[in-house]
Amino acid sequence: MTEVTQDMKAVVEDTELPRRLKDRVYDAIEAREGVTVAQAADIAGAVESRYLETRIDPLDPVGTVSAQSIGEPGTQMTMNTFHYAGVAEIDVTQGLPRLIELVDARKTPDTPMMTVHLEDEFATDRERAHEVVWNIEATRILALGDVSTNVADMIVQIDLNEDTLRERWPTVDNLDDIAQEIADTIDSELGVSTTRPEETVIEFGPEEPSYRELLQLVEELRDVVFKGIDEVSRVVIRKEELDNGEEEFVLYTEGSAFGKALKIPGVDASRTTCNNIHEIHRNLGIEAAREALIDETMNTLREQGLDDVNIRHMMLVADIMTNRGEIESIGRHGISGNKESVLARAAFEVTVNHLLDASIHGEVDDLNGVTENVIVGKPIKLGTGDVDLRMGAKQAAKSDD
Repeated sequence: MTEVTQDMKAVVEDTELPRRLKDRVYDAIEAREGVTVAQAADIAGAVESRYLETRIDPLDPVGTVSAQSIGEPGTQMTMNTFHYAGVAEIDVTQGLPRLIELVDARKTPDTPMMTVHLEDEFATDRERAHEVVWNIEATRILALGDVSTNVADMIVQIDLNEDTLRERWPTVDNLDDIAQEIADTIDSELGVSTTRPEETVIEFGPEEPSYRELLQLVEELRDVVFKGIDEVSRVVIRKEELDNGEEEFVLYTEGSAFGKALKIPGVDASRTTCNNIHEIHRNLGIEAAREALIDETMNTLREQGLDDVNIRHMMLVADIMTNRGEIESIGRHGISGNKESVLARAAFEVTVNHLLDASIHGEVDDLNGVTENVIVGKPIKLGTGDVDLRMGAKQAAKSDD
């Protein structure tokens, strides 16, 4: 191990590296034995050289390059929906449909899901992990017991299963308390008065004898959630290995309610995530939504074997979609439809409408972008097209001499 001296710090700080890379240079120096100031300068210089090589030249058409870099491998993506990698029985949209979902900024994904990480003893103890499972997974009446209908007496009878009650309410010892909680939920949700002829039996019916109302109560009863989150239909628990070699339990859900899940005791809010970028935006803010966009798009490409797409292209897309503080889709209802240039908007979709609206309102197009300059036949303001060289008469005469 080498201690970083003030002379070494001076050498590293004198480079053009961003803070993140400077810190990594310090880590590299500390990890080696007997590093001199000259060697530290060589390390910092090599990193700076590689960093400057990766920077984009001024006036490079980064948008076009990104579109090509994402679109070309996108043609190789499959159109199917796959099982989520390593998670049994949970279907998650992947491939091109998932990529379209993300760039369209759909309000809800076709297959919403959450990856819930646990903290402390909940992550290592299966029984404690199951406590979190039952607090997340929606528990409906059909999972708690048998429901029967007595048409003659106009009564719906629920025979609760004791083993199921103990499993889903592990922290409550008294079955009577659980059954009463279920009865109270039915009272409030359905607006009926329940009775309990036995400890684990609940009965109720319509106020006035009516076969239609009786059947309607049974249908409404099926949708009542007695525990857990309404939007989450199922939770799969898996033991996974961490980078440090330790193992922990991770929960995967069908359905998503990110804000509610973060409030549940035992959930590690710093690592839990979901595949709905709008939920992440509502609960964690626009910066987190940007990171989620990058992660989701890169994961989608990786699962299709397209690892060679540079992450900076995805970062540019995510920046454009989020730089106004809201998530905007890449389309005529989002970024493309909100461009300042009339011709750029018209070139994308609904051409006549854009031109008609612009003429009614007397809009002026300054021809600053690529699309509008291509339309009117002017050089685009990128690369050499953005450089103007002028020479006065006197300067021309001198050059002739």
